[in-house]
Amino acid sequence: MANDRITESTSNHDNLEQLSIKQIIEGINQEDQSVPTAISKELDNIERLIVKATGQLKKGGRLFYMGAGTSGRLGIVDASECSPTFGVDHNLVIGIIAGGDSAIRKAVEFAEDDTHQGWEDLQEYKINSNDFVIGIAASGTTPYVIGALETCQKNNIPTGCIACNPNSPLSKVSDHPIEVLVGPEFVTGSTRMKSGTAQKLVLNMISTACMIQLGRVKGNRMVDMQLSNNKLVDRGTKMVMEGLGVGYEQANKLLNKYGSVRSAIAAKRL
Repeated sequence: MANDRITESTSNHDNLEQLSIKQIIEGINQEDQSVPTAISKELDNIERLIVKATGQLKKGGRLFYMGAGTSGRLGIVDASECSPTFGVDHNLVIGIIAGGDSAIRKAVEFAEDDTHQGWEDLQEYKINSNDFVIGIAASGTTPYVIGALETCQKNNIPTGCIACNPNSPLSKVSDHPIEVLVGPEFVTGSTRMKSGTAQKLVLNMISTACMIQLGRVKGNRMVDMQLSNNKLVDRGTKMVMEGLGVGYEQANKLLNKYGSVRSAIAAKRL
């Protein structure tokens, strides 16, 4: 079956400029409700990708996200949150965007059209067969991402992808494709909307499930989170209180002494 560019299809809504603000946001909200349903149809594929990614991480590999524009930015957001949330090394989950870090804030013209640059960007990290690379592209046609994954496959580096079109070229060079078909965007072709939301929700699943599998959550708590601000120190203190049955002051002292909720609780129980 040929690639069907659903992401480019005409919106279910028209004459947007004639709508009231209430009508606009009601329409957007109506469209957004289709996203979780679309994701639910891909849970088996998401599970298979996570199983493979976790296996790679457990043998010392890293998880890479690659994308251009909105897709690249979403990968960077998810990757950058793993270290403070789960206390892992900031080089365990890495987000790469076409055009480099300057493209995070300002679009770099034609960066996504380079079929070789993606692989070159990965080589800067000494990519190897223990790693896992996930290409993110709503259209599933981004040359930067396709070229990178295609070369990964030639070098026995396992791959996955998140696309929002069926039978996309990106999926064809991915070992573990995920295709979340959210349908036409509220503003025709604006994939920063439903497609971007779907990609972020799937990324949440991938990173969170991987970190849980790596033992970075206990019960339902972020016991290895970085204590990088007063809010998190307070949260961590209360987690130590709950875990050990001690008062706030003692819990806070233990947390400051041992540096993490997990270490504070483990040390006190010895």
